[in-house]
Amino acid sequence: MELQDMIGALSKLGCETDQEEIAERLYSEGKMGDLVKCLKKFRCNLVDEMHQSQRKVDKNDLMIRKAEKETVERIGG
Repeated sequence: MELQDMIGALSKLGCETDQEEIAERLYSEGKMGDLVKCLKKFRCNLVDEMHQSQRKVDKNDLMIRKAEKETVERIGG
């Protein structure tokens, strides 16, 4: 897949429309250094979202463990 096509598909990765348009403009203007910066910033945003999701999963796992522990205590106690 060509870079230009990949930029046009950024929205499928969760990129905002305005960010995708900026990336397309930078590419069409040949501003590759700025395009790389733009793509790296978008990547950082994705990583931040991933970390937030992981924290939610961790909290859910904690609730599961506590509920399982309480279940055992109620049955055994």
